[in-house]
Amino acid sequence: MMKKTLSVVTLLAAGLSHAAGFSFDTHSGRATGMSYATTAVTDDSTAIAFNVSNILSVEKLDIAVGDVTTLPKLSFTPEGGTKQNMGTTVVPPPHLFGVYRINDSMAAGVGVYVPYAAGSNWKDDFPFRTRGYYAKLATYYVSPSFAYQPHKNFRLGVGLNVVRGTVEITRKINFIDSEGTINLGGGGWALGYNAGINITLLENLLDVGATFRSPTKITFKGQGDFQDIPPAFQTTLVDQDLKSTITLPGTANLGVGFTPIEGLTLAFDAQLVLWSTFEEFGIEFENPALTNIAAKNWKDTWNFRVGAEYAVTKNVLVRVGAAYDPIPSPEDTLTPELPDSNRYKASAGLGFKFDPIRADLGYQFVVLKDTKSTAVGYEGTYNGKGHVLGLTLGYSMK
Repeated sequence: MMKKTLSVVTLLAAGLSHAAGFSFDTHSGRATGMSYATTAVTDDSTAIAFNVSNILSVEKLDIAVGDVTTLPKLSFTPEGGTKQNMGTTVVPPPHLFGVYRINDSMAAGVGVYVPYAAGSNWKDDFPFRTRGYYAKLATYYVSPSFAYQPHKNFRLGVGLNVVRGTVEITRKINFIDSEGTINLGGGGWALGYNAGINITLLENLLDVGATFRSPTKITFKGQGDFQDIPPAFQTTLVDQDLKSTITLPGTANLGVGFTPIEGLTLAFDAQLVLWSTFEEFGIEFENPALTNIAAKNWKDTWNFRVGAEYAVTKNVLVRVGAAYDPIPSPEDTLTPELPDSNRYKASAGLGFKFDPIRADLGYQFVVLKDTKSTAVGYEGTYNGKGHVLGLTLGYSMK
């Protein structure tokens, strides 16, 4: 019985890997409305998150603040079983950016945003609650940034990423005759960088941008709190320190911005996400008997985005977009604590400009297509849908 119980506890390790692997680009209401096809077309302080070189589009001073709330709804249908629905989990990553144009060729700024966040919240009667029950993770990036323009048609920028990660995980433990709970909480700090360039190939017509954000290794340290543990296990399953090291994946973006007529901007982005850094994962407990390593074998993925923006008047803009984002997990490691599916996205948005103030609103509908799992003991199909709502308020000084 002891061996069975400990093997259940060690499954907690996998929960963090899902949270770290959930990439967010929701750093602007404008970007949300264009399905994040932003690499070559962002022209305000939010460029710190999308392509740091384009902070040089700011004329003097630009400040942006907002929140983009995601409401995912995911389901899992075990083979031969009934459909299980996850409770609605609201994930509201905030963002704050400020940029100052130093002179004609230089600009500097700082941004606070959340490129990786996740939450899972299975219901109390979920049959696999010992494998996945509740998890919440956020990584807050503080990015001081600088951009330089050596030529009117060429920009380059760099930024330092100071990362604070926090995590909360709850799992159930099956003791056959009763059920216990473990709560894990922790945090960690890390450093990374990002860089970007933007080239104007045809003035007022065609721009190309490229960016890279470095992989970032972060070590979470915290506490494990065991509750409702039977007397026979209380000497082993005691509250204790724990830690885990994960690598947030690097990303590389290539984007094109095209302005065929005045007031109309078309954008296309391709993004490579280096998920292959997730080969395996584990949590190290103070008691090494509780430590285990779980194979992940995630794969690098390409996602693709298209967007359009049209200025109906000088004060009102409309936006649309679409995107495809594939799952990085192979079928044989896709389990209930890692709920995910291939995503197809469609978006729309509005922008309002009344100098020096602006407001950008965006909405995105996400279809989580049927994705099969062949993990032993957890065979089944994941699917669902999601809603993304974004609002960013901005101030520009010219």
